[in-house]
Amino acid sequence: MNLRHEPAERKALLLTAALTEARRVGYQQVTRESLAAQAACSPALISAYFGTMHKMRRAIISAAIARSDLAVLAQGLAARDAKARTARPELQRAAMESVL
Repeated sequence: MNLRHEPAERKALLLTAALTEARRVGYQQVTRESLAAQAACSPALISAYFGTMHKMRRAIISAAIARSDLAVLAQGLAARDAKARTARPELQRAAMESVL
């Protein structure tokens, strides 16, 4: 059985794990180590795919926008994250209403 994934597939799996972890602890509290534990991989793999923590958090918010993950997007909006503010206005509104 081959457990290796193509890079695009692996990144999608890591982003799914990142959104799960962000919903659990908050997107600003996600660390390489916590994401690695969630994704069952090494922190080095997280660094290889996302680089800096800033880039990782930006990728988490980008995935939240792309997947309409209202809970994580609302966290980004509340933190005044610049990437979160690029979401469509109706998605921003839905995200903020989801936490009320």
